[in-house]
Amino acid sequence: MTSRFTELVVDCHDPERLAAFWCAALDFEVIDRGGDKVEIASWTPTAEEVRARQMPPTLLFVRVPEGRGGKNRLHLDVSPVDAGTDEEVARLLTLGATTTDVGQGPGRSWVVMADPEGNEFCVLRTLAAPDRRPDGAA
Repeated sequence: MTSRFTELVVDCHDPERLAAFWCAALDFEVIDRGGDKVEIASWTPTAEEVRARQMPPTLLFVRVPEGRGGKNRLHLDVSPVDAGTDEEVARLLTLGATTTDVGQGPGRSWVVMADPEGNEFCVLRTLAAPDRRPDGAA
């Protein structure tokens, strides 16, 4: 017997707002909403596909009354696929993200950001082809 990683749940105050941010950031779509929750994904999962193989998990934003307490114990890492890292950071800032300091120190190859509710995530090196990067660097 095995299990599948099917959803990553994010507690938040405003599920619609966070779902909209992450849909724009990741090019995901809302696949379910109701009550105090919104689920987004890059695909619409079916039980048959999930049983057959491991698939990318969905993100499920659930309204909770309490605020966030301290640094995230779990966070997302994202990698730009069609732009340089600096360009992606700039794009995410226009969507409502902020840069943040969690003690990572200077000179890192990633950028720590926070979504509109303060949940940290990291923007890693670009995966874009060299000819798609602004400086042509690897």
